[in-house]
Amino acid sequence: MDLTERQILIIKTIVEEFTQTAEPVGSVALENKYRIGVSPATLRNEMATLEEKGFLSQPHASSGRIPTPTAIKFYVNDLMKEKVLSVAEEVGVKSRVWDHRFNRDDLLREATKVLAERTKNLCIATTDEGLSFHSGYANIFNSVEFENRLDVTREIFYLLDQQQRLMDIFGRAAGNNPIHILVGDEMGVGLFEPVSCVFADIHLGGRRGSLGIIGPSRQEYDRNIPLVRYVANLVNQIAGEW
Repeated sequence: MDLTERQILIIKTIVEEFTQTAEPVGSVALENKYRIGVSPATLRNEMATLEEKGFLSQPHASSGRIPTPTAIKFYVNDLMKEKVLSVAEEVGVKSRVWDHRFNRDDLLREATKVLAERTKNLCIATTDEGLSFHSGYANIFNSVEFENRLDVTREIFYLLDQQQRLMDIFGRAAGNNPIHILVGDEMGVGLFEPVSCVFADIHLGGRRGSLGIIGPSRQEYDRNIPLVRYVANLVNQIAGEW
């Protein structure tokens, strides 16, 4: 990827600042907080270049920049360091999920509930035989993106009743990586620019499915990705013994 070290640092800091504030990031604020070591004018030039390259966008003429889905995916795949789940957290999750190991529906229902509680996002599980489970509806309103965009929130809730659309969205991610991330227009819904989905493949005694979360595009990927992976691995481990 044709990026300088400074441009990579700018992408990293803008993604991290936007994750915290949900506000466009300006050059002066960027230099004052992160001390990149160049003038605001130089930062503005670099940010304009990154906008041309598709990593940043400018919501309003006088505002700062926000990261595009391209920048967020680059950050997650190449710059981010995942947080390590504590032993206590792993034990707490496993004890709840493991108690439902003898019934598929109960297992998926509890898995979505636990994952929603831990990530503070909406959690969804689907199977290729047309079943779906949801939990954490109220978590949608934890993010200002959804408080201020009722059209987006309405579309998310509408989506929950459409099993085939859910499966189509999950099917958009391909590759050998066990964790899939869809950001913004990658989800195939025009209104979903501020939305992202993190999910994993699950295997249920000969059936296939997906388990993951839907939240803002600026969600805490460093924490949510290992949580999605851990819960999905538990489900796969349990189902592998059926």
